[in-house]
Amino acid sequence: MGFFAKLLPTKRIGDLGEDAAARYLESKGLRVLDRNWRFRQWELDLVCRDRDTIVFVEVKTRRAGSMTSPADGLTPKKRARLVKAASRYLTEKALWDEPCRFDLAAVTDSGTSMDVEHTENAFDLTGME
Repeated sequence: MGFFAKLLPTKRIGDLGEDAAARYLESKGLRVLDRNWRFRQWELDLVCRDRDTIVFVEVKTRRAGSMTSPADGLTPKKRARLVKAASRYLTEKALWDEPCRFDLAAVTDSGTSMDVEHTENAFDLTGME
């Protein structure tokens, strides 16, 4: 990508980050079930299966040198929205009996590659209303 990556719109960088995250997770043995699943205003970037566990993966992409890390985008408000979306997903797919977790795929666009850092159990439901 290099020089031209700097010219790409933020949405396109996000899409490339999601592609990189999906490839990375698949290389680690997860199976992608859904991408950009939506219900009303809620969205799940990636929904995967890791053996017997449903994994809701939030993908955050930043350019190298950004003032914030990708993980900074996983705010309490964003986590609450992810939980609501995941609840709806589990209902729609009749998967409430499956264990599930919330992961983060932090993607950094270096200009020449997309580097993925995967955090399992990035947050839990403790203290959430």
